[in-house]
Amino acid sequence: MNLDIAVLAVGDELLNGEIPDTNTATIGRLLNAGGYRLGEGRTVPDQEETIALALRDLAARHQVVVVTGGLGPTRDDLTARAAARAFDLQLTINDEALTLIRAFFQEHDLEMDPRNEKQALLPQQCLVLPNLRGTAPGFLLEQKQSLLLFFPGVPVEMEAMVEAELLPRLDALSGGHPPLCERILKIFGLSEPKTESLLDGLTLPSGVNIGFGVDFPLVHLKLRATGRAAEDLLDQAEVSVQRRLGDFIVARGRETLPQTVARLLSASGLTLSLAESCTGGLVAAWLTDIPGASAFLDRGAVTYSNQSKNDWLGVSKRMLHDQGAVSETCARAMATGLRQSTRTDITIAVTGIAGPDGGTPDKPVGTVFIALSANDAEQAKGYRFSGSRDQIRKLSACMALEWIRRYLVERGQPKR
Repeated sequence: MNLDIAVLAVGDELLNGEIPDTNTATIGRLLNAGGYRLGEGRTVPDQEETIALALRDLAARHQVVVVTGGLGPTRDDLTARAAARAFDLQLTINDEALTLIRAFFQEHDLEMDPRNEKQALLPQQCLVLPNLRGTAPGFLLEQKQSLLLFFPGVPVEMEAMVEAELLPRLDALSGGHPPLCERILKIFGLSEPKTESLLDGLTLPSGVNIGFGVDFPLVHLKLRATGRAAEDLLDQAEVSVQRRLGDFIVARGRETLPQTVARLLSASGLTLSLAESCTGGLVAAWLTDIPGASAFLDRGAVTYSNQSKNDWLGVSKRMLHDQGAVSETCARAMATGLRQSTRTDITIAVTGIAGPDGGTPDKPVGTVFIALSANDAEQAKGYRFSGSRDQIRKLSACMALEWIRRYLVERGQPKR
């Protein structure tokens, strides 16, 4: 059963550019992973009448409406009041919601401000939805043919509640069988057109369709199928695609390239140190975002200046003068120098010109050198990346991670 789903994001800050609306994107991603599609997304300001009008309109045209934001304790949090107005319901203090709010403050040993009681002022006939990560309970309303779920706007709270409260209800509404199954293969090192060209002539199982997307600098290949046999069909299709794209597939599903590398490093038992110049610690930041990174990551050095490369990594001043900090020789010296001082199993070094200034005819903006040093491998290579400063840094960091991933796969670590 296909479900028609809409999202309503509430908040002045979303419209004036103060903060981006990440909630709609997150809900779309979670729905997609569960086999559902977001049909409409709308953003409205903190105005009671505007919110109420949007709720009535969306409820008239969609089976499920997900609302985020406006459930806080301050005077501009108007979503519950607007919901009551939209559907001619009374606002009352909900005892269950008030108990949950007080319990949250007690559990976290916090003093509760009297204004937080406002978060228990909810429309009659609503079902309270627990919020385990914040003070604002969510709530659910059933209106004719539409189901409306109201969640707080704080992203971490909203995401947890979508997974706990929304997705199980959608599965129940669809009869326990999501209308669409999707398998995402993440590709690095190939453009979107090149990826498609490598799949030309590929015969996929009947009922499997291919889609493409880009999450720079990765290409997302999406395999989709419906029906009870969807997962088996996707397994067959993935095998066929793997034969064509090989090691360009760096992650699957919700896993990221840093998570792939972290998993392989953890399985290998090897340790890693990083020497970063133009990436400014980006590789280390991505890896340390992952719980348990201390099992393999020893340290990261942001050696931005020539002096730091000499002091910390032992890169000679003569070499820096003669070859330059942005050179294959320097990258190799950074990696080997770091491994000698840390005695970790693997070291990666990145040095380059991210721009927008600093390029020369011989070394234009986007010139980047990467080196890897290990007991059984010493290698370095230069690249010419293009794009903005941010894009060049991301490309460089991803390429450094890809070097680690391929090294581990080639020495016998499992790809998945």
